[in-house]
Amino acid sequence: MKKLLTITVIGLILLVCQTACTSQKNNNTTSIQTEIPVRPTGQKDVILLTAPPIDTVRVGFIGLGMRGPGAVERWTHIPGTKIIALCDLLPERVEKAQEILKKAGLPKAEPYSGEEDAWKKLCERDDIDIVYIATDWKHHAKMGVYAMEQGKHVAIEVPSAMTLEEIWQLVNTSEKTRKHCIQLENCVYDFFELTTLNMAQQGVFGEILHVEGAYIHNLEDFWGEYWNNWRMDYNQKHRGDIYATHGIGPACQLLNIHRGDRLKTLVAMDTKAVNGPAYIKRQMGKEVKDFQNGDQTSTLIRTENQKTILIQHNVMTPRPYSRMYQLVGTDGYASKYPIEEYCLRPSQIDSQKVPNHEDLNAHGSLPTDVKLALMDKYKHPIQRELEETARKVGGHGGMDYIMDYRLVYCLQNGLPLDMDVYDLAEWCCMAELTRLSIENNSAPVEVPDFTRGSWNKVQGYFHSFVK
Repeated sequence: MKKLLTITVIGLILLVCQTACTSQKNNNTTSIQTEIPVRPTGQKDVILLTAPPIDTVRVGFIGLGMRGPGAVERWTHIPGTKIIALCDLLPERVEKAQEILKKAGLPKAEPYSGEEDAWKKLCERDDIDIVYIATDWKHHAKMGVYAMEQGKHVAIEVPSAMTLEEIWQLVNTSEKTRKHCIQLENCVYDFFELTTLNMAQQGVFGEILHVEGAYIHNLEDFWGEYWNNWRMDYNQKHRGDIYATHGIGPACQLLNIHRGDRLKTLVAMDTKAVNGPAYIKRQMGKEVKDFQNGDQTSTLIRTENQKTILIQHNVMTPRPYSRMYQLVGTDGYASKYPIEEYCLRPSQIDSQKVPNHEDLNAHGSLPTDVKLALMDKYKHPIQRELEETARKVGGHGGMDYIMDYRLVYCLQNGLPLDMDVYDLAEWCCMAELTRLSIENNSAPVEVPDFTRGSWNKVQGYFHSFVK
């Protein structure tokens, strides 16, 4: 009887465990969904969107605080452009930008300032082809939508939108107006990223299975430089990965997102907030009990083709700057931080015909001479063409110049842009989707298909290059 009772109890325990496991499994497969609005009648996707070639690209700049002046200066070095108008809420910033034009031997641009809606007048001009938006985050999307409605292409600084509502507005407006809407993600044009992307596209790493990216940058010494302290204010009021684009952009390019694969599901979690409220107390003497953004946020994403992406956000703690940028393939590995390195199967090295490759292995970094020979062999055509000038002009080491040059080049030649509005959407949606996951105990959240069915329409990420 005792033995029978013991067996019965064990059976009940097993039954409870099985039920709990089944329930847990069912819970884990239940993901949070957000609305995907039906595409308005008459609209179609803007995959590989082209516009008539523009011989001289005429530009108007909105926002001349932190990033705007650098953009104005870079455009003075790009052939076939004309700076038509400059806009900022503060008149003195417009005047400083005018000095950049004067130094470059260019005529003054039409000034707009002093009024909250001065930027709308710039967008309404009939002698501007593209509006370049470099304001604070909360104004990006509405300015982009309005500019496209006025018949202009738009280039918007990162992040270009902070909510799903803003993202869908940009997507729908680009589709409706057939105007380019590009997010100014400079990190995809950094030299190591361009070379590694080219290597990946040539099959050097085999099939890519996993990629990583991040924005790890202690901003303790920079918070006060933001007008009205808007960036710290945003961190105080919003939870999640609110600045994902530098990390996820290059990662998505490696996986051909919406060019043969798509982001499907994510889970996110964060630490408690410590340094944010401490900074506010030090600087302003105020106690903040409900500071939203954790010191560290981590997000894991799964794609339709069963690849994975890890992204991180940390602007609060002492750490060396890093965008992570790692690639794990069936035949190789790449990493940019803390040092640039590659690891490949010996057979892969042999097939590349690079010198001094003997006695290498698949669990150590390539020696410097082998790495440099490999990088020279696969240097991206864009980099070969622009690297020397980019280093002279500058902008985060030159990648900003390449970004702007490529934008102008594609407009002049009537080519699809290197990044489209769906890239913008996929990289910016992390802000709201990670918040949803975190606030629901790190529940899975489905990533909307912003292409609404066209994610597999073309195969492979590419940069159009015509000479």
